[in-house]
Amino acid sequence: MAPAGGRPVTRYASIVVTACLAAVAGLAFQRVFGLGPVVPVAAVAAAVPTLLCGLLSGPRKDRGPWPLWISLVLTVVAWAGTVSVTVLRPALRDGTLPQTLREGVLGAWKSILTTLLPAPAKPEYLVLVHVVVWLAAFAAAELALRTSPRALPCVPVLGVWAVALLLGVDGPGSNLPLAAATVVLIAVLVLVRADGPGAAWRPLLVGVPAAAVLGALAFAAGTVVPVSADPYDPREQVQAPPPQQRDGVSPLDRVGGWLLSPDQVMFTVRSKRNEIERLAVLDRFDGVTWSSTARFVPTGSRVPQGPDPDREHEVAQHITIRDLPGVWVPAADRPREVAGLPVVVDPGSGALAAARPLRPGQTYRVDSVVPEWTADDLAGADVAADAEARAARELPWGPGAKEPPVQIAEFRRFAQAATRGAVSPIQKAAMLAEYLKRYARYDVTAPPGHGYRQLDYFLGEGRRGTPEHFATAYALLARTIGLPSRVTVGFDGGDRAGDTVQVRSGDVMVWPEIKFDRLGWIRFNPLPDSARRSKKNDSVAAGETEQKLEQAQKNAASQQRGQGPGDTTQNDPRKPAAADGGPTPWWVFAALAAGALAIGYLGAVLLAPALRRRRRRAGTPAARITGAWHQALDHLADVGLSTARTLTAHEVARFGASAVGEDAHGHLGPLADLVNRSRFAASHPDPGAADQAWRHTDELGRLVTARAGRLRQFRRRLHPRSLRDRRAVRTRGR
Repeated sequence: MAPAGGRPVTRYASIVVTACLAAVAGLAFQRVFGLGPVVPVAAVAAAVPTLLCGLLSGPRKDRGPWPLWISLVLTVVAWAGTVSVTVLRPALRDGTLPQTLREGVLGAWKSILTTLLPAPAKPEYLVLVHVVVWLAAFAAAELALRTSPRALPCVPVLGVWAVALLLGVDGPGSNLPLAAATVVLIAVLVLVRADGPGAAWRPLLVGVPAAAVLGALAFAAGTVVPVSADPYDPREQVQAPPPQQRDGVSPLDRVGGWLLSPDQVMFTVRSKRNEIERLAVLDRFDGVTWSSTARFVPTGSRVPQGPDPDREHEVAQHITIRDLPGVWVPAADRPREVAGLPVVVDPGSGALAAARPLRPGQTYRVDSVVPEWTADDLAGADVAADAEARAARELPWGPGAKEPPVQIAEFRRFAQAATRGAVSPIQKAAMLAEYLKRYARYDVTAPPGHGYRQLDYFLGEGRRGTPEHFATAYALLARTIGLPSRVTVGFDGGDRAGDTVQVRSGDVMVWPEIKFDRLGWIRFNPLPDSARRSKKNDSVAAGETEQKLEQAQKNAASQQRGQGPGDTTQNDPRKPAAADGGPTPWWVFAALAAGALAIGYLGAVLLAPALRRRRRRAGTPAARITGAWHQALDHLADVGLSTARTLTAHEVARFGASAVGEDAHGHLGPLADLVNRSRFAASHPDPGAADQAWRHTDELGRLVTARAGRLRQFRRRLHPRSLRDRRAVRTRGR
């Protein structure tokens, strides 16, 4: 490569610009980690290799600059030392430097792609930023010092941008200001590397202001550039981690024991608003137990957004763990950001789990956005039909079963009877919840279990149970009638003192959820009212959000025609449900078709004369006179002169005067003269003659209406023969 031309000052100024370009490109990783962790890494990784290249670019005694291979060797050594001191200092102290360095260089990209952004600023993750920016800064500086093309040193920096944009898709923040700064620096670099007189001062006086204007234009235009598609997301190509069993004991299996020892403090919540705290989401049923298929991925703090309702409210909670076992992290649905506790999150449900089992005294802050669904939202909603919803309709036979259990058919008949008369998904869901509230009693001493046999006993003989029985029975019954369902374990209630609520084991709650299209998972409450009254602090348990949701469900169901939720007590679900109505009889469709034909014919009879009259009034004067004559023949047909098609114009005038009255001759005679002159005269008629012809026709129409009557005219026009006679008259006239 030939050395770049220009004075040494210009060459050194150009590598300063390339260092700034590399640093700005490194800051684009702020969508991955946030700006704070990236700034020192990008600054060091851009400055050190640039300084090294500048020192090695000086000519030796009569031998020119140092060879490129020496720069490569030295930059590798310098990078290893710099990254160990600046980024991997904890690994250097722990003696795990080689392993952490290898993981950072080879596997950090995959770990970032399987982590919800912003990713935690782990040293092994930041190694990727350090090495990419270092290589770009080194390559850009060497190209600036050893080559002549002005814009060539920008190419390595664009590579950093490519990596940052791919890894930062769906990350928070915007890189638009950094992109504008990059445009400015590229323009400055091109001007600095310009040869010729005044190359050293031209950027200061002309180039820098021009580049600043260019960057400002780029920044302003970036917000209005149309985007026709979603950006490519490499996360879709990276296999997500498999479902993990986060806890040896399911929270659903703990419900019975917690209710029998209701005074154990699980955690405390410091917040101004009462919310239901969700703990675990269980969406897979194997015939014996409910479990979770959540695919938990690491996250720095952010939780992906769920469905976006028209109304929602934000809530900030400071939660302190007391005696809550396991790894499931309580939070209001739906959480958006978690701080103070390392967690993993299921992107689909938003459920949180701790990286390690919870310990008493752990404190964290969680910000949530709680949706507020209205009756209008629910009334027109259809059940979801995506892959998750299809899986949430499955009814397994049970472990080792070779044929479906007989209970499934019984459960289906139960659900069909409980929802008889429902015409929409929301009405089915609401009717089923209302029926279970009245069907069984709330009893914390009921034996636990939620498999086919336990639920068959609960619905058939026992008719008493805990929230575990009501919720799992609802979810199973919903699946038998095509509603995608799952079960959620959480807490509803507590003892409030000021801004702090003590949530105890007796406040545990289990509720079913149904997935609706565009709305996501909606909570339903099949528990009897006695379950809520049994809590110590009913004002806390009956939260405002829960009350609004239940009322919206009842209102949405009542908006649908058919049997309302309050009428379900007349059904006996243990008896076979009555067969649904058969297909609509054929005579209904025949009657509808006949009615449609009659309405169409009546519309044609009423509309056709007006359209025909409008068409006859248009065109040349001769065409308008002919149209007036045809309109006059239609009027005469209303008084029985249907044979006018065989007569001459003056014969029509004579017979028409006899049928209508002598007054009609004063209009038919002049009209007949105009028609004959229009047809046989050598000269063409003028517009005045056409206007006169239509005046005679209009007066003739009024005389005919006065003689025949409007009712007779209407009856005659309804007859199909009348339409045939008019078509014959028009044919004869033509």
